[in-house]
Amino acid sequence: MSQDLTQKWLAEIQALKQQMVELQKQRDQAWESSQKWRQLYNTESEQRRIDAKTHQQAIASLKAEMQQLQGINFENINDSDAVLSPPEFPPTSSSEELQAHLVAVTQERDRLIQALKQEQENHEQTRNNLTTALGDAIDSLTKLKARNQ
Repeated sequence: MSQDLTQKWLAEIQALKQQMVELQKQRDQAWESSQKWRQLYNTESEQRRIDAKTHQQAIASLKAEMQQLQGINFENINDSDAVLSPPEFPPTSSSEELQAHLVAVTQERDRLIQALKQEQENHEQTRNNLTTALGDAIDSLTKLKARNQ
């Protein structure tokens, strides 16, 4: 009878050891998964920052071009106080050419602003998705750790 009891205890200990090994594997897998998600999040956010910077540079370039065409310094104008005088252009440029160029520059600026807004929305959505996934991975690790203790 004592031997049966000892065998049962040894079997129980062995089962618990096996369960502990499995839980440790699951914990390690969850940790690796969270690390991959963190890396993906960092990569995505860096790409979004680069894209935003590129778009901001393009907008600044277009503003400078418009400034040159219109003879207006945007940096020194307060929108509420702005009184614009007609820009001065060389007599060699026709009014139609200048208007066409201004329309093209304005359309490009609007397109870039829209692209920047879309990038910002995409970044926000990606950040939310990755944050949620990272939170889920951390919750899983916390639950796993709690079960192990």
